[in-house]
Amino acid sequence: MQTKWIKKLSDQEKIYDGTQLRSLFAYLRFQVLGDSCISWRGPCDVSFEHMVDGEDLLQQAQICGSDMVHFIFEIFDQSLMTGVLLQRLFASTVADVIHDLSGVKNLKLERQGDDLYWKGKKLSISIATRSPTSVLVHFAVNVSTEGTPVPTVGLKDLRVDPDKFALRCLKEIAAEYLSCQQATKKVRAVK
Repeated sequence: MQTKWIKKLSDQEKIYDGTQLRSLFAYLRFQVLGDSCISWRGPCDVSFEHMVDGEDLLQQAQICGSDMVHFIFEIFDQSLMTGVLLQRLFASTVADVIHDLSGVKNLKLERQGDDLYWKGKKLSISIATRSPTSVLVHFAVNVSTEGTPVPTVGLKDLRVDPDKFALRCLKEIAAEYLSCQQATKKVRAVK
């Protein structure tokens, strides 16, 4: 899996609005080809037109925040189930990284499906979907709690540096992905 932490974006490009969750976004915009995870820091404001979560659409839920670390995965030749499993694996990876980097003593994050919480406040958002050519996942973690429509917590509250966090998450998930790929190549067929 190729990864990239993107630092230089215009103010408009930093906003995750849902249009980035599309085939070949990482390749056509950042020249990251193949199975990938790209990340950047910026606001989030997803319109209903670009919302893919049916539950959020039914509830007319707002998906927004003033400052988040975003991750977009694109994995080829896989099922949507694989995307959901990757999404949940990444949620656990994010929790592990936050535990390692946080300055908060006795930090206990809770994972519910693909979402992370601390003391009942939401830390992350995530969605997995399928295009004709690939599985796509958006996962984002609040840096601050400003502009969020529900009670939230952010990396600032947990005393975690967003840049170090993003780089560590990219490193960890790339290693985990490679390990999973290698695991599929060392087993014998059964009769």
